Amino acid sequence: MNFKKKLALLSLALSVGVYLQAYSQKIKYKDLVLLLSSKQYEKAEPFLKKYLKENSDNPNAYLYMAIVFQDKTMRMDPLLHTEILATNLDSALIFYDKAFKTITERELRKNDDYYEPYSRRDPRTGKFVIKLSDVQLFIDDQVKFCKEKMHRVRLLHNYFTASEKSYARANSIYKSLQSTYGSDKVLFLRSDEKLIDKLKHLELVFDSSTQAFDRYKTVSKQLGKTGHDQLLDLVEIKDFTRDGSSLADFLKDDLKVWDYKRWAAEATVKIEKEVKPLLANLVAYDIELNKLREKIKTDSISVKNDLTKLVNKLLEEQLKKYDTDPMPLAVFAMKTADLEYQSDVIIDKPIKDSANVRLRLNTIDKELKGLKKIDSLATLLAKRNLEDESQNYKNFISRAFGKVTVLQENIVAIKEYAERELIKKQKLWEINSQALKWLVNGADSIPLFTEQNLDLKYKPLVIENEKFTFGLVYQDSLAKGYFYKITPSRIAGYKVNFSVDQLSFIKRNFSIYKGLWTMSASADTHFLLYYSTLKIKEQFKSSLIKINRTDGLVWSNNFNLDFLPSEISFNNDTGEVLIKLLDADGSAKIMVVDKNGKATKN
Repeated sequence: MNFKKKLALLSLALSVGVYLQAYSQKIKYKDLVLLLSSKQYEKAEPFLKKYLKENSDNPNAYLYMAIVFQDKTMRMDPLLHTEILATNLDSALIFYDKAFKTITERELRKNDDYYEPYSRRDPRTGKFVIKLSDVQLFIDDQVKFCKEKMHRVRLLHNYFTASEKSYARANSIYKSLQSTYGSDKVLFLRSDEKLIDKLKHLELVFDSSTQAFDRYKTVSKQLGKTGHDQLLDLVEIKDFTRDGSSLADFLKDDLKVWDYKRWAAEATVKIEKEVKPLLANLVAYDIELNKLREKIKTDSISVKNDLTKLVNKLLEEQLKKYDTDPMPLAVFAMKTADLEYQSDVIIDKPIKDSANVRLRLNTIDKELKGLKKIDSLATLLAKRNLEDESQNYKNFISRAFGKVTVLQENIVAIKEYAERELIKKQKLWEINSQALKWLVNGADSIPLFTEQNLDLKYKPLVIENEKFTFGLVYQDSLAKGYFYKITPSRIAGYKVNFSVDQLSFIKRNFSIYKGLWTMSASADTHFLLYYSTLKIKEQFKSSLIKINRTDGLVWSNNFNLDFLPSEISFNNDTGEVLIKLLDADGSAKIMVVDKNGKATKN
């Protein structure tokens, strides 16, 4: 066994012996040195401190006490135990200073065994010697190391704390924005210079945090092993409502922090580049609508073309990025509907004096739709929480209406106006709708609708839309036939009255009578077939009438038909009328009536 191993075993035995007997007897420094020289500083520390309380004249003990304090700092967390670590370094410096002042040449000669770690070979003599300069150089180096370490530990702690505190401030600012605004919609629509200042301040505070963290990492590398190796992981804030409120644990190596700077910078750009111009455009759009209203009022001309040009789909799309149901767009929709209605009234003014009843009715229909649209939009607006929504559009409300109560009054006024106009238009519609159902012939009114009311004088069998009608007219229960051309004005023009088989077409049986018709290619001659669907003596009663514009009634003849007629047609070449009759088994027969109204064959 070599000498070094023997010495190590001896030192271990002695250190244990000292440890067990330390509090039962006086400590011998030569035994304590063995424990210290084997670098068992933790075990040696309490004994060395006790020794120094009793012995204040041992320079080597001062030196070892400095080394013990310095060694303790190597196992301390510079972040969690900054002050304790600094205190130990300070204690080490005190004892290094005492050692430096008290270690002399005489001390080295007297206790050279204690200073064995500082011996080195003399290049001149080849012998191992212990020089005071070497011991002093060692102490100087350790003092420098301790001072530098103390400085870096404090820097490390300061930068770490500054980074953590700045991040906490940034978090607090962000959460106050969350609390104040609550959503992207409110944040952007209620943005102002005060908010922009807060966002820029948030950027600066977060910058302070990251800059301090960068400095912390630089000092950490200089210190070496600190027990911490944090990597800053910036997490993007995607949802203002949910993200960004949690704090970060700066002691974790995987250090996830919310990227407040990026969020604030992007929000600022949106506000300045998108939201501000967008909100300004709302005011500009409202001004244009007001100009069109003034144009209608002063010039009494339609502004429909102007409204088409004014439509701004981009404005709508941009605004809906921040608000899915923007109140200003609802206001614009109501005002636009009102302008469209006013324009329609101006456009339709000449038509209202037209003799064309259907044209008048269509015009009223259109205007009624416009009024209902205004009423619906105004009703929906009135139901909105305008007091709250006006906070999102302060500039718009202020510039366009002055205050929200004026907007509310405006909505009520438009709604009441629409309601009044609706009542008027509905009355007009009813009048014209009824007029459309009748042809007026002097004191008589001919119905243009199918009815079963036996009290009516005129009873239509056929109503050909907007062309003509024919049927039976009863006077004292005696039937006559009639044909009227349907005119747009509903005032009877071309008309023909003629005789029918009165015994076959009595009033009380009107429901069983039917009619068929055909006409010439030139459409100036009509053939009207009246027939009963009730079989009498195995035959069906009918009357065939020929009329034209020139002569009115040409002829009228009665026929007994073996089968019910299904259709009639006219041969323009022969002047014959062909009546198609259907047998009970479904087979068809043709009855031919010549140009004089005589049946020629079946």
